[in-house]
Amino acid sequence: MAVRIALASFTVLAAAVSALATAQEASAQGAAQVPEFTPRADAAAAQRAEFRTLDEDVQDLKKQVLDLNRDLFLLEEELLFPSNTQTAVFISMDVGEFFGLDSVELKIDNKDVANYLYTEREAEALLKGGVQRLFIGNLKAGEHELVAVFTGEGPHTRDYRRAASLVFEKGIGPKFIELTISDREVKQQPEFVVKEWE
Repeated sequence: MAVRIALASFTVLAAAVSALATAQEASAQGAAQVPEFTPRADAAAAQRAEFRTLDEDVQDLKKQVLDLNRDLFLLEEELLFPSNTQTAVFISMDVGEFFGLDSVELKIDNKDVANYLYTEREAEALLKGGVQRLFIGNLKAGEHELVAVFTGEGPHTRDYRRAASLVFEKGIGPKFIELTISDREVKQQPEFVVKEWE
């Protein structure tokens, strides 16, 4: 009986030693299979550098597209409105105490070429010194008549509609005309002037 107990104890002890040896062997093999450790900081830095390069490329492409767009716009304007037939009309305001601009209607040689309705912000921009290009087009050489009709709020908040005209000679080369709205202090009235740029 004692021999049997000793034999059973030995068998249990042998099984335990065998299990321990198997576990150590498996642990050694697992350690060998673990890949080499790469610090996360290096990977993050590499990713940031890659994104930075990509962002710089995108910004460079955007700049090239904007430059190309500007060049195309200038080319289109040159093709559509050659300098020898080009006529441009601009509008500006001075003070604006006696007149609040609502709209402008522009006729050249009795043909409507532009109608513009102003928002409050656009009228304020003109009062602050802005100049708007109201019309650009082609006119043949010779004599032409321009008529501008201004609509808005005049003195004492009355509706106001006034026209100004100019007969001008279109020669070779571009022609620039300015419509100016200014206050006439003496008469307490707005004044509308059409003049050619030299």
